[in-house]
Amino acid sequence: MEALSVDSLRTLYTKYEADLRKVKDAQRSLLQERGKAMKAQLDDVEAEISYMRLRELRPAKVVEIGTFYGWSTIWQLSALRDNGTGHLYSFDIVDHVVRNVPGELTGQWTFTKGDVRENLDSIPQDVDYLFIDADHGARFARWYIENLFPAVPGGTPTSVHDVYHGRRPKPFSEGSVIVKWLADNNVEFFTPSPAKSPAEYAEIAEIKKGLGLDEPVRDSRHNPMIFFDLPSL
Repeated sequence: MEALSVDSLRTLYTKYEADLRKVKDAQRSLLQERGKAMKAQLDDVEAEISYMRLRELRPAKVVEIGTFYGWSTIWQLSALRDNGTGHLYSFDIVDHVVRNVPGELTGQWTFTKGDVRENLDSIPQDVDYLFIDADHGARFARWYIENLFPAVPGGTPTSVHDVYHGRRPKPFSEGSVIVKWLADNNVEFFTPSPAKSPAEYAEIAEIKKGLGLDEPVRDSRHNPMIFFDLPSL
């Protein structure tokens, strides 16, 4: 897959416009229906990028570390459903997600409750996509860099949430650890965060507006996720 950029996203938004519109409408309805029972975490642009990447990559095995109430889980499962293939393996210490994932999506999903640091053996072999949105402390980031990343094939598309709420990651945070690690390993990343990449965020907003995809699902616009491919370690 072409590296993420505004140009490549323009292609993806155009290609998946119709399907993305349906998923956005469904997510909007779900959020209204569930109310306080659904605490949505991903913002719209990063959720849409996650969906489109999964559509384009067509992964067989996706691993999600951190589900909370299942907002990101449902976005990812929607992509796998629309692909007609693939399975999502989710891990979290709480199981709120079980009450929120629609039944028609559960056939492509396995949820493991518990600390992933104690369930590393449950991570499937040959992971094709890795999504991390769990403990945002530096200690957890060091753990997954040292233990999870080596267990995942080099080149695996990966995303980490809550990195860029500002121009720089917060000191002593997961974000500061992962960004330094990426720099040390000469790995480039893409973020739609308006705090970090305001020009890119503005261009994406114009792409969405031109396609009529700009009606928000959520009001939050932080979009702090980073996207990158794991290096071979």
